[in-house]
Amino acid sequence: MIPRTYIFSACCLLLGLLGSAQAAPENLSAELEPLRPYIGKTWRGLLSEPGKPEKIDISHWERALNGTAVKISHSVNQGEYGGETTVFFDKKLKQLRYFYFTTAGFYTHGTMQFDAKTGVLAAQEQVENNTYGITAVRSSSSVVAGQLKVSAEYLQHGKWVAGHSAIYTEAPDAKVEFK
Repeated sequence: MIPRTYIFSACCLLLGLLGSAQAAPENLSAELEPLRPYIGKTWRGLLSEPGKPEKIDISHWERALNGTAVKISHSVNQGEYGGETTVFFDKKLKQLRYFYFTTAGFYTHGTMQFDAKTGVLAAQEQVENNTYGITAVRSSSSVVAGQLKVSAEYLQHGKWVAGHSAIYTEAPDAKVEFK
C-alpha cells in the first residue's frame, strides 16, 4: 500500500524551480523560463512524514510539447509508486498550472506562484480519487545550504494536517523506475 504522503506534484514542482543551472534546450515558452535551468536534470530526495519510514524519490525534468510544457517523471523506492506531471502556462488564468497522474490511481491539478525576491514557490492543488481522504495540498519550498527543502500539508477529511517534507539534491546517475 502506498502511504498517503506521496502527493507528488507540488513537491516535484517546487524542486525544479530552485536548483542549480545547466545548459537548457531551445524553444521554451516565455512563461516557463523560470524552469529552464532545471530541465534535463535528475534529482534525489529523501521524503519523510512524522511516524512513517523515509522514502527515496527520484525525479527527472524535461522539455515537452515543443517547449510549451515541462514534463516531470518520478518514482519512489525504485518504482513502488510514481507519477508524471505536466506543467504549462494557462493563458486564460495567466499562471502556471499542472496536472499530475499517479500509479496509485489518483490525480491532482493545481497552480503555483514563484516569488523571485524570496525564492519561495507556493503551490496549491486539488486531489481527485485519493483513498486516504486527501482533497487538497498546499506546499512551499526554499533553498537552505545548497539543498532544496520542501514541505506540504494536506486537507484530509476536512482538516489541514501536516504532510510530507523532503530534501533534494542533484543526482545525475539516478534513474526513474516504474514496475
